[in-house]
Amino acid sequence: MTQDVRQWLAEIKNLQQKLDAAHRERDEAYGSAANWRSLYETEAQQRRNDAAVAQQQLQALTIELARLQSEKLPISATGDAPDKLQQQVAALPPDELQTMLVQTLVECDRLAQDLVAEQEEHTKTRQELTAALGDTIEQLSRARTLKTPETSIIRAEESGEESNGH
Repeated sequence: MTQDVRQWLAEIKNLQQKLDAAHRERDEAYGSAANWRSLYETEAQQRRNDAAVAQQQLQALTIELARLQSEKLPISATGDAPDKLQQQVAALPPDELQTMLVQTLVECDRLAQDLVAEQEEHTKTRQELTAALGDTIEQLSRARTLKTPETSIIRAEESGEESNGH
């Protein structure tokens, strides 16, 4: 019986050790989960802050863009426009200058494409009008050549009637 009690005690001790190990693993898992949750919350807060800052920058840039688009650079007939432009350009920060340069280059490209398209349309229209004019001249020439014999026959008949009538 002592043997049985010892086995039971050993089994209980073994189970207690396993239970303690399971509790430690559980506590470690809870600690790890809490750590990951904290990291996630920190990252999420950082993302929200970044998004708010980006939104503020976007609003500021939108306002600045509207201001710049509403401003007209003065160009006077006296020739002092380059000086005024140079002063205005010197007053702008580099990032704003870069933005304006990009916008200007995009506009320049768009205008160049529009010009090429307009030139192509002009060439096409000129060719079509030239062809139409050529066709009209050709039709007029045909009409004259067709009417000329008839007209001469009619005139000859009229001349003959007049000579017979006198």
